[in-house]
Amino acid sequence: MIYVETTGQGPDLVLLHGWGLHGGIFRSVVPQLAAHHRLHIVDLPGHGRSALPDADYTLENVARSVARAVPSDAAWLGWSLGGRIALAAAAQGAAIARLILVGANPCFTRRDDWPHGMPDTEFEQFAAAVRDDWEPTLQRFLAIQARGSERAREELRALRQELFAHGQPQPAALAGALEILREADLRTALPHITQPALVLHGARDTLAPLAAAEYTAAHLPQGKLQVITRAGHAPFLSHPDEFLHAVEEFIHE
Repeated sequence: MIYVETTGQGPDLVLLHGWGLHGGIFRSVVPQLAAHHRLHIVDLPGHGRSALPDADYTLENVARSVARAVPSDAAWLGWSLGGRIALAAAAQGAAIARLILVGANPCFTRRDDWPHGMPDTEFEQFAAAVRDDWEPTLQRFLAIQARGSERAREELRALRQELFAHGQPQPAALAGALEILREADLRTALPHITQPALVLHGARDTLAPLAAAEYTAAHLPQGKLQVITRAGHAPFLSHPDEFLHAVEEFIHE
């Protein structure tokens, strides 16, 4: 069962968080967004207040279960892993009005023809650390997400405050979501995703390089790139005013 918190009034907007976290990570921008939208703040399967799924923890199954849990014809805003899930749902034909991809790219790990991902050895070390002792590894991952931002200290503090606010993520969900990050390559799906799409990215993002965002925007038929110059991986935490302005301008254009 997927937990979805609904708040606010206006057009429907779905919020999808990143790996190891929960929907509460958007807390700082919820009041402003809820003034203009009916928000559907999702806890991904096995994260926050959502149970583990009965089906295998694959990108396709997670995307399908999220689409079933939220209203059709909503705009979807996905951050990091949440952005990849939004892309997968759109590729499956889910009724999504608009896409907003924040700190997301179609392929997280490096390939021979994709230099913008995490190298295999680095990813394997990280995955092994998650298997051995996931909690301190998740804490270190938060520091990686904040790295590069001009407000990294404040961003990291916000991430840590929210980390276990809705309970601990289930290790099986962490492992399943890591496999999604390892295996999923949605580059060939991008030309078939026809919704208006905003690729909103921090120029200092060290986890999802700006070059990957440029590729994503260029290969989405209605893709548009907007860069927040001094932000890292989580611009909604470090630069909320610029983030909110970009989101509202895109949704209402």
